[in-house]
Order: sequence, then structure tokens, then C-alpha cells
Amino acid sequence: MLYWLTEFSDGGDIFNLFRYITFRAGMAFFTALVFGFIFGKPLINLLRRRQGKGQPIRDDGPQSHLSKVGTPTMGGLLILSALLFSTLLWARLDNPYVWIVLGVTFSFGLIGFADDYAKVSKQNTKGVSSRIRFLLGLLIALVAAAAAGHFHPADLSYNLALPVFKNTLIHMGWFFIPFGMVVIVGSANAVNLTDGLDGLAIMPVMIAAGTLGVIAYIVGNYNYTEYLGVHFVPGTGELLIFTAALFGGGLGFLWYNAPPAAVFMGDTGSLALGGALGAIAVCTKHEIVLAIVGGLFVVEALSVIIQVLYFKKTGRRVFLMAPIHHHFEKKGWAEPQIVIRFWIISLILALIGLATLKLR
Repeated sequence: MLYWLTEFSDGGDIFNLFRYITFRAGMAFFTALVFGFIFGKPLINLLRRRQGKGQPIRDDGPQSHLSKVGTPTMGGLLILSALLFSTLLWARLDNPYVWIVLGVTFSFGLIGFADDYAKVSKQNTKGVSSRIRFLLGLLIALVAAAAAGHFHPADLSYNLALPVFKNTLIHMGWFFIPFGMVVIVGSANAVNLTDGLDGLAIMPVMIAAGTLGVIAYIVGNYNYTEYLGVHFVPGTGELLIFTAALFGGGLGFLWYNAPPAAVFMGDTGSLALGGALGAIAVCTKHEIVLAIVGGLFVVEALSVIIQVLYFKKTGRRVFLMAPIHHHFEKKGWAEPQIVIRFWIISLILALIGLATLKLR
């Protein structure tokens, strides 16, 4: 929104700063961070009053989780509010990729909010039917993938870009749309499965978002793409502002979500942020790199899939409990130990993902 101030610039004044994506990204980060610090406590108090007993806790989970009874959920509202306010304030609102990612984020956020509301109001862990959530997610992803394919340059539209292999594209035609849908929906649900311990999901999301933001800035800059040999996707640089706002809002939330959590992110946040990561990857043509950067989420999702399929076939379990972070809890790892080690893994995977930009 504030980008319009550049109209008053003659190129040598303070208004010229608003032309620079890096300046606006920095301001978006601080805006979202301050927003989180200011409104975090009032929102948590409001959620606690409205929800009463808070998020229902699974009685078949680790016994240590029973101490979390009464903790309010829907803390994702804090992240999404900070993210929306900051992005609308600092991003160029004539950029289609910004609206695609915002649309996916808040559409999935609505699905998550409905699920959280159902859980809290009924005081059970089932919430909205998984089939309904999945179908709604596919519909949102369909629109987003089709829109991204439409706005991509003609030489990239409906093509799959491969990391490491320079200038290599796989033409997918209309199959790119269902592929993009799988990326977005898969990312949303993988992050949702990861959100099971205090602070476990938000930091890896922030790390992945920060990494994708750097990638978006690079692929949106012709000089950088020429130097690195990656595909140029004009306009995606603005997504750095979105990811910076997400990082700032995430830090504001983590202040209250750090163990012991004063509030849970809930599906409101996890589905929205996971969908955002998938949408950014589709917009920047880095869908495969997302699987590396978000490798922790992939492992969490695979652990559930493997557990379910193996149990149906043999009646036995591969893991003590799925998702895999609960497996380590059952083995006696302390919650902070699991969380911090998973953060370290996320950071390593992010660095590997960034390395693919140079390995050509």
C-alpha cells in the first residue's frame, strides 16, 4: 500500500526508499513483529475467556500432554493478522503473486479456523470432517495453481523446473495444475501434522519461509538469475515482503508459544502457513526445492502415511506413535530436546535448499 508514495519521489528523497523490495521487506518484518508483541497478550486472554477449557487433548497421546489441558488454541490468528496487516501495508498490491499467496493463506486459514472452532465447541479432537477439509483445500489449490500458471512467463508456464539441472524444464501441460494442487495441499497438511509440540512447527515454518523468500527475491531479479542460471520469474520478488512479514509475525507468536505454550497455533495457523509455503513454491517454480527446504514436514507426513498403511496391512506399528515427533516422546526424549533438534534439522535442510541455486 505504501508503495504508492514513490509517486512523490524524484529519485533522491526518502520516498525513493519505498521502491526497494529489501527496504519494504525489512519494514514488513518489524511491523509484523511489533504487531505480534502488542496484540499477542490481549488475543490470548480473549481466546482463554471464549474457549474455557481450551483445545481438547488426545487421551491416547503422551501423558505429558495432559498438563496442557486448558491451553487456548487458534493462536494462528495472531500470525495471520500480523501477516495480513504488514503485507497489505508494505507490498505492491498490483502484484498477482502476492494475491495468489494471500488468497491461499487465508482460505486455508478459514478451513483451519472452522476445524478449531468445531473442536473447541464440541470439546473433542475430531473437528471438521477430514474429507471436507481435503476437498476444500483441493478447490483452493486448483484456483491458485491455475492462476500461477496463467501469470508465469510463457516459456515457464505449465512447466516443471528441476533444481541443479541448468535450464531444464519438463513440460507438464495441464498436468501442472494437479501437480501444483498436490504441492499446496500436501504442504498445508504436512505442516498441520508437524504442529504437535510447543514451538515445533512455527520455527521450521519461519526457516522455510525465509529460505523461500530469498529464492523468490532471486528468481524475481534478472541479474541474479543470469548469474546463477536459474529461471527468471518477474514479479516474484515481492513475495520476499510476504515471507518477511511471516517471519516477524512468527517470532511474535513464538514469544507466547515457546514451552510451556500460552497458546497453540491450531489448524488456523498450521494449515494457513503450510498452504502459504506451497503457494510460494508454485509461484517461484521451486516446488521440488520445497521438498528439501521443508524436508522435516515431509518426514512428519510420511511417518503418518507409513504408520497407517503398515498397520492396515499387518496390524502392527512401525513407530511407537505417529507423527514421528510423538515416537521420540514415547522413547523418552524431552519435549524441548525434540523441538530444538528438529529446528536444527530444518536449518540444515534450508541451507541445502539454498545451495541448489548455485549447484548448476
